[in-house]
Amino acid sequence: MTTDTIPRAYATVTGPHATFVGPDGQPEPISATGDEDIRRVVVRRATDHARRAGTALELVTSGDRGEHRLLISAAGEITAAPADVPEPRNAPTPGVNVAPPPEPDPPDHTITGDSDADADADLDAGSDGTIARRSFITSGETQATGTGWRHLAARAGIRIPETKTQRARREAIASVSRHWAGYRNIAVANGKGGVGKTMTSSMLAAVFARHGGGNVLAWDNNDTRGTLGWRTEQGLYDTTIRDLLPAAPDLLSATASVSDISRFVHHQSADRYDVLRSNPELLAAHQRIEHADFDLLMQVAMHYYRLIVFDSGNDESADRWLRMIDSAHQLVIPTLPSPESAESASLLLEALRQRDRHSANLAANAVVIVTQPEAGSRRDIDAIAAGFTDQVRVVETVPFDPALKSGPLRFDALRRTSQDAWIRVAAAIATGLS
Repeated sequence: MTTDTIPRAYATVTGPHATFVGPDGQPEPISATGDEDIRRVVVRRATDHARRAGTALELVTSGDRGEHRLLISAAGEITAAPADVPEPRNAPTPGVNVAPPPEPDPPDHTITGDSDADADADLDAGSDGTIARRSFITSGETQATGTGWRHLAARAGIRIPETKTQRARREAIASVSRHWAGYRNIAVANGKGGVGKTMTSSMLAAVFARHGGGNVLAWDNNDTRGTLGWRTEQGLYDTTIRDLLPAAPDLLSATASVSDISRFVHHQSADRYDVLRSNPELLAAHQRIEHADFDLLMQVAMHYYRLIVFDSGNDESADRWLRMIDSAHQLVIPTLPSPESAESASLLLEALRQRDRHSANLAANAVVIVTQPEAGSRRDIDAIAAGFTDQVRVVETVPFDPALKSGPLRFDALRRTSQDAWIRVAAAIATGLS
């Protein structure tokens, strides 16, 4: 049978469920049960079809683990589908994603022992005539394993090359996952309200906590109407920063345990970070945090968390705002693609450059995020982003996502393109934290 006559089946995976579309074009919902991997269920379904039909079958999969193609023989043997297999005569059902062929890996330049020249190139003679020995111990940096299609195929001896998009995502996650010596602070700031500071703080905390191992705190550092608590899960206690402040000395005592902080923060069950809330129902006069109080709270946060993400207020003259800047390791400035939001961001950078050396360094190494508030053209986004390229270290853009407009902020609720964008942003920030 030639490759242009091989029928094709499609599978779109969403969590523990999938839609399988056979060569006849009929969709069939399938689900995993218990601890079973949905990808194994899909492969088993395709293998059963190939055996019953007595002919080879190409399986095209798409979903949260990327897009892949497998070739299943009539006997049930699985191999990687050739990259040049043409479109089959059976068309996919509308709405089912078709995976493009994977990009070829770059040429393998691994030195082998078959060539004397290669061996000589790998062993350099020192000045005293001795030969430098190559160590058998590697750095330990290996590609992450998992339960996706590539991992499933690898266990069967099939090597599926990564696409550029998949490789970029893996490398970004690796950057976010790295730990550093000591704690780090991220200040999310823009003097204009409604530009996405709370959304940005939540998404960054989620990405770093999910891929970096937890111990991440999102701190609502706002005197007036901080809404981070409204858009995140509430824990077992209705506590805010005003409750934490008098308890700070006990939390810093030698007898305190790591679980004591849980009474004052609100854990996000899926995104794995904690939230330190302000009270949006109180006037600013009743919840101002002065210089000494902020420093005391910082000692508590540093004691219990490795990464702190500040969702700042709009008052750039407040003590808590200025102390946030003084303690920050990385500045993140979100803006909308509008002249007013961008001008506010640019004025903030200008003011920090003139304030002191630390603030000037924050401005020079800042990450600006231009978020798309509505679906539509990206022309304004690209124009605003271009205006910041000579002011900061990195400028990133994030596409519109309806899950971010209002209501609870949950990373899993985002579209895949939005998730990838926030992971890319977090990777750019992680570079500045290292």
